[in-house]
Amino acid sequence: MKEWGNIRFREGDDFRAGAVLVVDKPLRWTSFDVVNKIRICLRKGYGKIKVGHAGTLDPLATGVVIVCVGRETKNIEEYMGQEKEYVAEITFGHTTPSYDLETSFDAEFPYTHVDRECLEQAVRQFVGEIEQFPPSYSAVRVDGVRAYEMARRGDEVEMKSRKVTVREIEILKVEFPIVELRIVCSKGTYIRSLAHDLGKACGSGSHLSALRRTRVGDFRVEDGFKMDEIIGILGENL
Repeated sequence: MKEWGNIRFREGDDFRAGAVLVVDKPLRWTSFDVVNKIRICLRKGYGKIKVGHAGTLDPLATGVVIVCVGRETKNIEEYMGQEKEYVAEITFGHTTPSYDLETSFDAEFPYTHVDRECLEQAVRQFVGEIEQFPPSYSAVRVDGVRAYEMARRGDEVEMKSRKVTVREIEILKVEFPIVELRIVCSKGTYIRSLAHDLGKACGSGSHLSALRRTRVGDFRVEDGFKMDEIIGILGENL
């Protein structure tokens, strides 16, 4: 592929022929917000054009979102299947129904007994192929309905476990109640679930308080566009 700045083109510099953009998604934007903004920018030069993202990133997370344009959208599944890397901030002492800060605290737990050694032992349980339950507040379909739709209605949601692979967990910082981890994992891994399960493994409770996706395959966040940058570049060159 030809590269123009941080845009990888399939042929020449024609978005219809196929292009990949790496975006550093801002906090509180949905992945669809990113796609929609890029679609609007491209409409000026290309009219109706296919645009899609290769893997949802929660609104409360930031970092790499791969956006495929034109005929490159047929390769979305290939990009979605690539290995992911995250930096996760996990806060001990409280749990939430969504396993992050989308919902309010639902329980309080002691954590003064948790030390670095305890944390290191617990982390090792989650490296390798593991069984993981997605959060009930997730886009997983249950009987044809998104789980988060059922959870927000207050319905009982029975989530089924799935096998995922966590290749590496590195402890970056320990300042209880906050712990920061670097996690390298497969497609389908819920970092929110890992944050929740880590608290239980330490005999406490915890939730994901911040998340940044730093890499998808060989696409790194430092090579990604900020939204104002991509809007400016597309506006100037179309």
